[in-house]
Amino acid sequence: MSKRELIEPNPGDKRYARRDEEGRFTEMVDVGRSLSQDRRREAKHEAPKGQGDRGDRRN
Repeated sequence: MSKRELIEPNPGDKRYARRDEEGRFTEMVDVGRSLSQDRRREAKHEAPKGQGDRGDRRN
């Protein structure tokens, strides 16, 4: 399981991306959507750093 990295393909368009072993993108999600969904849900499990989409993070 690889960490997500923050990329900005175009100015103002930030995304979280995950790469496979060969460096190709496997999944991408918009930052604004990801953060807004995190705020709407109560955390039940903790996820390791860089794996925020694989569970919850408690503050």
